[in-house]
Amino acid sequence: MKPNFEAIDKDKIQLLSFPQTDVLQSREEMQQRYLDLNRALALGNLEHSKIRIYFEDNQSKKVVETTVWAVTDQRVILKQGHSIPINRIYKSA
Repeated sequence: MKPNFEAIDKDKIQLLSFPQTDVLQSREEMQQRYLDLNRALALGNLEHSKIRIYFEDNQSKKVVETTVWAVTDQRVILKQGHSIPINRIYKSA
């Protein structure tokens, strides 16, 4: 993805604040995001593979490399119970 995403440690995610608005505009992008997140979930649970999640908090764009443990309707759950709201995620790869 674009190089203007700041790398962040997954343990610092709990300190971030997230607005309610969605970072994506189109329905197609949102559908692709769910497909990517469910793929990341499968990789995390079956192969313990780490993926990169590109997201935005209330300050800037960030990227974290981590394992996805669960995906709910509204959040992606990471190790140690940290989570990111799905509506703030651009992409997972």
